[in-house]
Formats: sequence, C-alpha cells, structure tokens
Amino acid sequence: MNELGHQLKSFWDGDESVAHFQPQPYHTAIPGYVYGGVLASLIDCHGTGTAAAAGYRAELRGMDTQPPLRYLTASLHVDYLKPTPLGPTLEIRGKVKEVKGRKVVVEEWIVANGVITVRGELVAVQVPENLVKELLAQG
Repeated sequence: MNELGHQLKSFWDGDESVAHFQPQPYHTAIPGYVYGGVLASLIDCHGTGTAAAAGYRAELRGMDTQPPLRYLTASLHVDYLKPTPLGPTLEIRGKVKEVKGRKVVVEEWIVANGVITVRGELVAVQVPENLVKELLAQG
C-alpha cells in the first residue's frame, strides 16, 4: 500500500461503488479549485478498486479472499464538466458497465456539493496471479 496515496476506501452502495475524498490545499493548481490531475487520479484509483470488487463479485467470492485479485488501468478517459471546488468532501461513484474475462469497464463520476463536476471511464485488466504474488512479496 502506498502510504502517500489517496487512501480511498471504496464500498458498494447497491449497484454503485462509492468512495469519499477530502482534498487538501496542496491539491490545487488554481486557488480554490482541485487540480485536474488529482481528479483524474481519483477516477483511476476508485475505478481499479471497483474493478477488483466486480471481479470478486463475478467469481462469487468474498472481498480480499485468496488468491487476491488486483487490477491495473489499461485505459482512462476523463471529462471535466465544471471546476471542482476545494473545500467540500468529494464523492466518487462508479458503475460497472462490463465484466468480460480479465477486463472490467467502469463508468465513474465525482460529485462536489451535490453537483457532478467530473465524469470518467476506466478500463481495467486483472493482474496475473504470479505477478500479484511477486508484487506482494516486494512489500
């Protein structure tokens, strides 16, 4: 786990996944607004977490059961609809559009003060089990 990462905790809310993130003043490029790169990384992080959760669901397995399922981003598309204000806790939501073999497509959006400010789509691919073991062994 990356101690300096976003530390998102993604959960199921019915058929949607949800996570929350509190941006800090150092997450800005223009005073008062969250930097677009941070927003894209939230879509990326929550999307791969959602993909993993969808993988466990597709295999009818409990979360974090062995062997672990991990996903990496194959494609990321982000549309910035409105400036995202710094201050409110952001809600990141996702909906699985497709699970096909080792590939999961997730549609996502970020909400600030009840307004969708960012939409995105992520294609994630499952990391082969031997690589997961190698990565976990490295810490």
